[in-house]
Amino acid sequence: MRQTGSLRRAIITTALLSGSLFLGAGAKAQGQYPTQNIDVRPELLKNVGIDQRLNNSVPLDLTFRDETGQTVKLAQFFGNGPVILSLVYYNCPMLCTQVLNGMERSLKDVPMDIGKQFSVVTVSIDPTERPTLASAKRALYTGLYGRPEATQGWHFLTGDEPQIKQLANAVGFRYAYDPASKQFAHASAMMILTPEGKISRYLYGIQYATRDLRLGLVEASEGKIGTPVDQILLFCYHYDAATGKYSLLISRVLKAAGVFTILVIGIGIFLLARSEHYALPERRA
Repeated sequence: MRQTGSLRRAIITTALLSGSLFLGAGAKAQGQYPTQNIDVRPELLKNVGIDQRLNNSVPLDLTFRDETGQTVKLAQFFGNGPVILSLVYYNCPMLCTQVLNGMERSLKDVPMDIGKQFSVVTVSIDPTERPTLASAKRALYTGLYGRPEATQGWHFLTGDEPQIKQLANAVGFRYAYDPASKQFAHASAMMILTPEGKISRYLYGIQYATRDLRLGLVEASEGKIGTPVDQILLFCYHYDAATGKYSLLISRVLKAAGVFTILVIGIGIFLLARSEHYALPERRA
């Protein structure tokens, strides 16, 4: 009897703990949503920002110059897998370097390879920059990335102002030039596009979580890259357009918690019934 009572208490405790753990995870995920603050920005920055245009197609017929000075169309970099697009300028003394450094570090941790499963296209928003500078940037960042295929998969482009503005408008990237400092004011983000050139996801900041990059690439590829584990993660996480991140989907966590708790209780009832069945002959004796 003491053994049966102890087993019953253990089962109930396990069920309660399991439910609490899952509910705690859901509450923690819910708390990750930041509040939006209204700020007052300088006049130059009022027209700077990012307007998410999910599912919008970028104009793949736009022409730019590659690192060798050859004229190329955006379409040349699409069709074989998802594409990460970043808009920066190569002589930027501050933010752009941090964005590119953050991209390189984050992409290095993703279990997929530039030039194999996906490509990266970095375009300068400064029409005065030339291919020689783009070539130097490619050599630097593909060297830091350290995988040979990256030299064929990470492209640094320059172009003329009409084409740059058309691409920026297509992805909702608003920037402004400051004649006083001779610098561009812009936001920090990168876009993940499908192989067909549709905008799938925006990731904000200068540090990009490996999970967000990984799930964004898998989702943009429609499951054609990644592992079965990635598909499970996509089921548990959803893209939050407000934060540009993947957050734990609370309703699915709660459903999983319910199923898990019922399973634990069911197993407990079975074990209790079985233990009492074997205890009956001892009582009669």
